[in-house]
Amino acid sequence: VQLQASGGGLVQAGGYLTLSCSASGIRFRDNAMGWYRQAPGKQRELVASITSGGSTGVVDSVKGRFTISRDNDKNTVYLKMSDLEPEDTAVYYCKAFRYRDYWGQGTLVTVSS
Repeated sequence: VQLQASGGGLVQAGGYLTLSCSASGIRFRDNAMGWYRQAPGKQRELVASITSGGSTGVVDSVKGRFTISRDNDKNTVYLKMSDLEPEDTAVYYCKAFRYRDYWGQGTLVTVSS
């Protein structure tokens, strides 16, 4: 099983980025997917999730700014982030979960003020 996250980078506050996570080795369409982030010195936290049926949820701190989506034909989940804030700086991880969790390697997002 491999989850490959990409799309991170350095962006100014107010900017946007789209993260991608490509999965292999799992029945992607049967897995719920999630994006998590871990800022320096903080615990990893859930940012957004999407069920196998396409229902989505995001945490309050990113509501209206972040959108999660999936493309089952491409085995890929996306996190579209806009109006980024310095507080969004973190390593972002994707996770697949059905019977167990599978984690990707993380992609760094740095938002400068």
